[in-house]
Amino acid sequence: MTETLIRGRLLTFRRAPLDAADTESFIYETDGALLMSDGVIQAFGAYADVKAKAEDGVEEIDHRPHLILPGFIDTHVHFPQMQVIGSYAANLLEWLNTYTFPEECRFVEKAHAERIAVHFFDEFLRNGTTTAVAYCSVHKTSADAFFAESLKRGTRMIAGKVMMDRNAPQGLLDTPEMGYDETRAVIADWHGKGRNHVAITPRFAITSTPQQMERTQALAEEFPDLHIQTHLSENHDEIAYTATLYPDAIDYTDIYAHYGLLGPKTLLGHAIHLSDREADAISEAGAIAVHCPTSNLFLGSGLFPLKALKRRDKPLRIAVATDIGGGSSYSMLKTMDEAYKIQQLLGERLNPLESFYHMTLGNAEALSLSDKIGTLEPGTDADVIVLNAFATPAMALRMETVKTLGEELFLLQTLGDDRAIVETYVAGRASKPNAI
Repeated sequence: MTETLIRGRLLTFRRAPLDAADTESFIYETDGALLMSDGVIQAFGAYADVKAKAEDGVEEIDHRPHLILPGFIDTHVHFPQMQVIGSYAANLLEWLNTYTFPEECRFVEKAHAERIAVHFFDEFLRNGTTTAVAYCSVHKTSADAFFAESLKRGTRMIAGKVMMDRNAPQGLLDTPEMGYDETRAVIADWHGKGRNHVAITPRFAITSTPQQMERTQALAEEFPDLHIQTHLSENHDEIAYTATLYPDAIDYTDIYAHYGLLGPKTLLGHAIHLSDREADAISEAGAIAVHCPTSNLFLGSGLFPLKALKRRDKPLRIAVATDIGGGSSYSMLKTMDEAYKIQQLLGERLNPLESFYHMTLGNAEALSLSDKIGTLEPGTDADVIVLNAFATPAMALRMETVKTLGEELFLLQTLGDDRAIVETYVAGRASKPNAI
C-alpha cells in the first residue's frame, strides 16, 4: 500500500451553509494534510496530526499556500457536444436542429467517439471536475467510448446512452425496443465496472414517443438503483411543443411522473419554468432540479429561481452543472460565477460558501453519492483538487487585498478557470493534463 500525503489549506463541507457567516457548515485547516492510499482518503486534518499517522517515508507533496478541496462535480453535460460549444443560434430548438443533432450523428463512428472521449476527460480534469453526469449520443458506440475512457482514467462517472425515437435526424433515432435493449447492454457492460455508473437516459419528452417512455419505465423498474436523467422546462417553446405531443398530461412534469420516472435519483436538467404544481410534484418525489446557468444565459432560456425554489414550503433538491455544450464553459468556477449573476438579476444573493458547497458536497448529495465523493472525509474516494487564487496576474493583484476565506473563494469563482487548478487527483493519482 503506497501512501501519499498532500499538504496545504484544507476546505470541506459538513452541510449546506445557512449564510455567508456559517462557519459551522465547513471544516477549514490553515495548515492541513490529506493522507491517501489505494484511491481512498485515509485521514485529513491538521498537518502534524495526519503526518503522525503516515508510514515512514510517505511521499509528501507540499501544496502550500494553496487550497485543497474535494474534486468538483458536474451533474449535467453532453459528451458529444464538445465541438458545438459557442455555436450561434437564437434558442434551444434552433440550436439543437442546426448544430447539435448533426454533430451527434458522427458518434456512430467508433474512432470519432474515442477521440472525443479523450478530449472530454482531458478538459474536465483540467478544470478540476472529477465526476460528471453525461449524456452520450443515441449510439451505444458513444457510451462504450465514454466508459472505456473513464475506466482508463479511474474516474467515478455517471452516463447513459440517449434514448430518442422521434423529432430528430434519422441517424439519431432508435426505436422503443432498441433503446431498451441497448441501454440494458450498456448496463451489463459498464455499470459497476471500475467506478462507472450507468444512467437511464431518455433525452426529453419531445424526442421520445409514449411507446419509448413505456420501455424507459420498464428499465426504471428493473434497475431501481440507477440514476435517471432527462430535460424539463428549459424554454417556453419547448414546453408548448411538449404539450402538443402529450395532450393528456397535466403538464410537462406529469409526463415523467406518469411513466414512473420521478424519484430521488432523477436528474431534471434545467427545470426553469415550473408551475407550483410541478415544483410540488418534484419535491414530493425527491427528484433533483439541475441548474445550468451558462447554458440558460447563452441560449436565452430564462433565469433559474434557485433561492425561491429552496425557500418553498416544499423545497426542491437542487444541483448545478455546466451543460456542455449549450453551456459555454467547462469550468465549475465559471458556472457558479454565472449562477451568482442570475440570482443578482432576480434580486437574490448567492454567497461563495453556497457556491463551493454546491460544486462539491451539494452535488454529491444530489447524486446520492456523498458517501463516496464531494468531501474529504476518511473512507471516501481520493478525488481532490488544489486551487491557486494567485493563478493569473489579475487574481494575484486582487489577492493583495483579500482578507477572508470567503473573499478568496469569491475571487476564485469570479476570476478563476482551469489556470487556477494546480492539480487534480483522481483516486489519489495526480491527473491534471497539460494545457494544449
